Amino acid sequence: MNTDTTRQEPAGDWWTEAVIYQVYPRSFADSNGDGIGDLPGITARLDHLAELGVDALWLSPFYPSPQADAGYDVADYRDVDPLFGTLADADTMIAQAKARGLRVIVDLVPNHTSSAHRWFQAALAAEPGSPDRQRYVFRDGKGPQGAEPPNDWRSVFGGPAWTRLPDGQWYLHLFDPGQPDLNWDNPEVRAEFLDVLRFWLDRGVDGFRVDVAHGLIKQADLADWREPQEILSGNEVDKPRPPMWDQDGVHEIYRDWRRLLDGYPGERILVAEAWVEPAERLARYVRPDEMHQAFNFEYLLASWTAPAQYAVITRSLEATDGVGAPTTWVLSNHDVVRHASRLGLPVGAPRPNGIGIGDPQPDAALGLRRARAATLLMLALPGSAYLYQGEELGLPEHTTLPDETRQDPTWERSGHTERGRDGCRVPIPWEADAPSYGFGPTDASWLPQPPIWAEYALDRQRGVPGSTYELYRTALRLRREHGLGAGPLRWLSSGDEALIFTNQDVTVLTNFGAAPVPLPAGAEVLVASAPLEADAVPTDVTVWYV
Repeated sequence: MNTDTTRQEPAGDWWTEAVIYQVYPRSFADSNGDGIGDLPGITARLDHLAELGVDALWLSPFYPSPQADAGYDVADYRDVDPLFGTLADADTMIAQAKARGLRVIVDLVPNHTSSAHRWFQAALAAEPGSPDRQRYVFRDGKGPQGAEPPNDWRSVFGGPAWTRLPDGQWYLHLFDPGQPDLNWDNPEVRAEFLDVLRFWLDRGVDGFRVDVAHGLIKQADLADWREPQEILSGNEVDKPRPPMWDQDGVHEIYRDWRRLLDGYPGERILVAEAWVEPAERLARYVRPDEMHQAFNFEYLLASWTAPAQYAVITRSLEATDGVGAPTTWVLSNHDVVRHASRLGLPVGAPRPNGIGIGDPQPDAALGLRRARAATLLMLALPGSAYLYQGEELGLPEHTTLPDETRQDPTWERSGHTERGRDGCRVPIPWEADAPSYGFGPTDASWLPQPPIWAEYALDRQRGVPGSTYELYRTALRLRREHGLGAGPLRWLSSGDEALIFTNQDVTVLTNFGAAPVPLPAGAEVLVASAPLEADAVPTDVTVWYV
């Protein structure tokens, strides 16, 4: 099958084709030996990001928090948790990043606060119906004496999405009970977050990754929803949406935020973490007066087959082109099994929420081979791309993490049926023979590192031809040199066995089939995800050539 799909070249703003690196602060670099990564540790490792060749870094939350959900339960949006350092450390990190030509994006968590936040503490002390409670979603229960939850909604982490207080009222938490949902119909909530945006913009950040961007507005009647609450379950544009996700009212909020950011110099951006399908619904978040980017989770979840990859790439480009926005590609993050392990599971197998002892184990060699091919395919696509810390080392999931060390609330709230996200959050290795593999100056590590980390350490890969680290460096350099982020993309072949397209002057071929695919005569190979076989591309390999 030969199909041509030409993507219009974007305007050229930095974010339309940037490669952005996610830093998970507690697992990146520990400066003081307490086993938890911190802001000074990040600052000390910024040269790694500059040498790798990324354009920006995005930091997961570092705000004061009881850490019920690894910092996504924020108690104060205008400070730094002592675990990670101080506001002065944040200022230093931002300045040092900019000195290296790196932009800085920080996480914003607007769907919920921590239960330790001063607002929620005031709500607990206040009467039902009081202004303090109207900042959150409080309701009376159903049934005799209101003993039943107000509706049947479930927490993303398992169990009911409501907790009852001693005075009889219930509060909504779509995640952990320590993460009460805010009431975004309240003008005071909207004004507070505009001020939080200003606080960090004034400190020099270049943008915000917005957590649960599709969840802020709930259907007004809080109706029961007896279907699964997942959004990513089909591609029908008019499919009924769960009353807690992707309500049209969220877009008014982001138009307000966009107006605020547009008043600042330097092209500050908003990035939506919105688990939304189909692509046409997701594209609404990146209309010209809303957000700049939205993570493409449909792409992250697509099967490793040529038809599935072709379909999601084509659909994604068409949807975002329709609103004049870039597509934002991603393969791993702090919430999913690392793609070096995920792709080592049988094609078509259900996507696990964590992998542990006793679970079906991925084929590590196959997973890494496919992960390298998938990354090279992704980095050749027009638009912006996100990398998750450690994937440039080929890190797999920690699939044998002892269950007693798990900290993700999913593990407990699911009744030990879902292992959760700890396996992708284990501190990364820098030096094979150092304490904690160079993560910090001691052996301390908030999650135990597996012995195999030594073979993935940066110092074992830097300067080694064919290593995953050098593959990433080469691909990022070539992506810049050839302008691949800008496009346009033109399909040459989208059959069942291989995908072939051109972007700028580069041809990209990924072989999903069992037989090698010959390269055309005279092809000059720029980079390949694995060695070629007599001028042919083996199974599960991507090559760029001119």
